Amino acid sequence: MGSFLTQPLDPVKVAAPPEAASSANPAPLATPGTPTSPEQTPVLNNCWSCRVLSGSGLIGAGGYVYWVARKPLKLGYPPGPGTIMQMVIGISIACWGIVILSDPRGKAVRVG
Repeated sequence: MGSFLTQPLDPVKVAAPPEAASSANPAPLATPGTPTSPEQTPVLNNCWSCRVLSGSGLIGAGGYVYWVARKPLKLGYPPGPGTIMQMVIGISIACWGIVILSDPRGKAVRVG
């Protein structure tokens, strides 16, 4: 599984300080290899293993939040607004994990 961190880093030039910016030849703001527009590929792409790890983690966290909210209901306590809100948040977190796993727009790129 290749990742961005295992590849060598390219040096990036930094702009000159404001007092030196008034010189005749200012330093360039970016190197030619760095992305300058949104249509170019981003530096960090989504990989399959990252999506599986984060998606399943969010599903697990959402399930846990929902399960903790359901415990008092099983003991016979009436649900209050806080309990219902906690259940909704748990379901939302789990749905977020499902969206990350499914990748509906197809933006993910296999790295490696």
